[in-house]
Parts: sequence; structure tokens; C-alpha cells
Amino acid sequence: MTRMPASFSSSFPFGTAGLDCAKPLHLRNAHFESASRVKSCGSRGVHSASANDREPGFALGRVEGAQPHECVANSGATATCTLLRKVAALSFVLAVSVFAASGVAAQPVYGTPAKAALIYDFETDTVLFERDADTPKPPASMSKLMTLYMVFEALREGQIDLDTTFTVSTKARNMGGSTMFLDETDRPTTEELIKGIVVQSGNDACVVVAEGLAGTEEAFAQRMTLRGREIGLEASTFANASGWPHPRHRMSLRDLVKLAALLITEFPEYYRYFALEEFDYDGRSPANRFNRNPVLGIGLGADGLKTGHTEETGYSLVGSAVQNERRLIFAFTGLESAAARRREAEAMIVWGLRQFTIRKLASKGDVIGEIPVWVGSQSSVNAIAGDDIRLPFPTVGQDSVTMHIEYLSPIDAPVAEGAQVAELVVAVPNIPERRVPLVSDREAARGGFIPRVRASSSLLFDMAIGQVQSLLE
Repeated sequence: MTRMPASFSSSFPFGTAGLDCAKPLHLRNAHFESASRVKSCGSRGVHSASANDREPGFALGRVEGAQPHECVANSGATATCTLLRKVAALSFVLAVSVFAASGVAAQPVYGTPAKAALIYDFETDTVLFERDADTPKPPASMSKLMTLYMVFEALREGQIDLDTTFTVSTKARNMGGSTMFLDETDRPTTEELIKGIVVQSGNDACVVVAEGLAGTEEAFAQRMTLRGREIGLEASTFANASGWPHPRHRMSLRDLVKLAALLITEFPEYYRYFALEEFDYDGRSPANRFNRNPVLGIGLGADGLKTGHTEETGYSLVGSAVQNERRLIFAFTGLESAAARRREAEAMIVWGLRQFTIRKLASKGDVIGEIPVWVGSQSSVNAIAGDDIRLPFPTVGQDSVTMHIEYLSPIDAPVAEGAQVAELVVAVPNIPERRVPLVSDREAARGGFIPRVRASSSLLFDMAIGQVQSLLE
């Protein structure tokens, strides 16, 4: 048997499956839990085990890896293509209910004046649009989300409660920018400080909670950075609690969207504060009592999160909205005015929630493909959906959507039940492709003497055929 990277590709504009075995077969250098990465084409060749996992529960990260290895179909390709035809037949059920008739234009590219942006479908864990989303940038007040994350964690762990009072230092009172107008005689509660940070964007409130939880704002910022790394904020470094401009205070938009998703998921009892439209501590700042989030309360389902603005970054926002039980999270930066920020926030919500519909491609346990096993107690395993597969599809242009599965053919034994053995790749024009892990439906232990002899014989036969063909050419 020839060991080759295998890729079942299909584009079903008319609801029919197809496969062209004359095309090159591809293997993306993607993440696998229980598979081997081929380093040479043709015969079984050299390979090395890989046990890299994607981040569990949150796959917003980039698809890592180099350019795909390619193997042109050769003497061993016939068996592989035969297998792939079986996969196509098994996967046909995916295609029939998903793709519309032809003749509809593809989904247009989203246009934005923002210098950087990211739009994320929360339910399906899918990035719909991104521009410069991984570059660390000054986040301004949007980094207050990390300060609030630390406060919510302290509440969850019982270090404080909503009625706990905090002292106000002279440093906090002297903070510039947006404030609650706190002074040293005040003893604000945790809940008041949360509201002051969310609604009034209180820089003084951020210093108060930082000093109350860590002793100094500097120590709190160090904790923010360390905790950020632990929860997956790979491009974030914090120098203070308020987002005050500092050369070492940076976040990427991807990290901001990740953080927003974590706040929504982990702290539903506190996330409600982000929807508050008005708060005025002790009547001290009537001109600063309204939430700066421009899309709250205008009928688009917006319920958070935080705006930002500095001269360096312009007007920014990380926001979220829900319509018909679908949640969208978005972030952008670099706009020229508060009015432009409002228009862009509205446009992102409308585009993300109205230009896409959620389609169920498979249920948990559905068989998507059959994959041969090298020197295993079983000759093959089924690649199945580990969970329900639900993905966003454009409301128009569904005929332009393509799907394929990618895997190694054959994979090395042993294979554990539930181990990732393939990926379903869904490509929608003009948005990043979506890669969904597929797992083995059963265990395939390493074979004994007879399977090894059979596999070795098959390999030697394939090598001999290849040598003969080379001499005849």
C-alpha cells in the first residue's frame, strides 16, 4: 500500500458529489492528535509523530503550518482514489441539504474603513472577517475588559463580593481622562466600581480595583499579563489597569475577541453589566453618565462590551450582539470619529447576522469518511463528527461553497477511539476557511505479526512496481 496524503475535495453546485483523481492530492501541515506527518511523497517514506492539539473549546486561533505538501497521483494513487470515492459517497449526505442551485452570485467581500477588524460568529466558533487581527496595538479603554475579567474572577473565587468596599488612593483620584470623580473619602463597592468601569470608563475606578486586589497597579498589571497568557491571550501585554497610553500596553484584536467570548461564557451573571446604558456615581458626573457603546438600545440586539479612543489609535470598539439566538462578536480600531465608530458597529452587526445563516452539516457521531490504518488490528477506522457540526453559510451564493476532508492515508496504528484523524474543511468565498476536527469512531491497536508481514509485502510490491515504471520511462 502506498502511503500518501489524501484530500477528498468536493464542490457541489448542483447537489451532486464529484472527485477528480487526476488532480494532485494535498496534505496541509495542520494539527492532529493521533496521526503522522508525511515528509516525502510516493512510497511510505519518512514520517514523524505529531501530538499537537488545537486549543480545546476555543478554535479562534489561526490555522498554523507551512505550504501543503503535494504528491502527484502515481502507481499507488488508484487505491487512494478508490477510497476517496467511498468517502465521497459517505459524505454525499452533507452536500445535498447544504448547497443551493447555481446562478447566484458569491458572497461579497466585507468592506470596512477600519485599519484593523475581526468579526466572529460565537455559536459556530467561526471567523467571518479579519484584517490585521494579530498585530498588537494600543487597546485604549478596551483593555479594561481584562481588568473586569480579573474582578469577575475574584468574585467567583470568593476573594470579594459585590458589596465589598474599596479605598481610594491619591493616585486614583488624580487619574485623568474618563473618571467617576472619586476622592479619598469615598468607599465605593465592587458593584459600583464595575458599573463605573463599564459605563463611565472610569480610569480612577480601574486603579482602585487594581490596588485593592494586588496592592499596586503595577503588580496588578503583571497579574493581568500572566493571567492573559494562561487564558490564551497570546499577543497581549498590560502595563496598567486602565488602558492609559504606554509603549508596553498592547493587545491584538483577536485577543480582544477571545476575551469578550470568555467574559460571555464564564461570567453570564456579570456580563449583564455591559448592557447598562446609564450610571452616575453619587450624581457627580452627569455629563459622563452614559455608556459610550453606540449600538446599545437601538434595536440591533447589542448588549456589550467596551469602546476605546486615543489620539494614536483613533476610535475603537469591541462589541457583541444577539439576534434570533445567534451571537456575533466584533472588534475594530482606527476610525476617525465617534460617528464613524457608530456607523461601523451597525454595519458589522447587520452584515454578520443578516448575511449568514447557520446550517447543520452533521450530527455528533455521523460518519464523514473511512480512513485506512497502517499495520493496525483493523484495516480502517471511520472519521466521525465529534460534535454536531453547525457552520455559517452566506444567505446568497451558497453554490460557491466547497467542502473536503483532509487526512493521512493510511494513518499509523495505534489509533485511539476519539482521536483526531482528519479535518473537514469548508471554504466560503471571501471569508477564512473553517476547519472542523473529525475523530476516530473506534480503537485500532497496532497489529501483530501477520498484519506487519502483509503491510511490508504490500510496501515492497509498490516499491518494485515503482522501480519498474521508472526504468520503462
